[in-house]
Amino acid sequence: MTTLKPGIIVHLDELHASSPFAATPSQSLRVLGQLNSYDVETGIALITEAGASLKVDTQLLHDVALRQGSLYQFIGELNFTASNEMVLQARVGRNVDGLDLKLYDKALQLRRQFEKEHVHA
Repeated sequence: MTTLKPGIIVHLDELHASSPFAATPSQSLRVLGQLNSYDVETGIALITEAGASLKVDTQLLHDVALRQGSLYQFIGELNFTASNEMVLQARVGRNVDGLDLKLYDKALQLRRQFEKEHVHA
């Protein structure tokens, strides 16, 4: 029996080859980004945030209507293609248009500070 892990909240610009978030195979992540493009045939979406981008495989999502230009949050496992490209295999997706991004960032900073001081102490 496989236990799903909660997605670690990361910004797209934190995902790169030497990122600790990308070091563990099938790392469970929670990402946020604006839908830039979506290929209906392959189920691959491209989300962007602050100049960074990530491909998201949405084939497991059935009740999420994707609209280009809208803001989405995805939870899933980070995988790598044969060409070493990162793709998030989404198991949860939701539209978060209207989310206060400054407050979201502030909450993330506070959470990380708390975890650094209390969880990893």
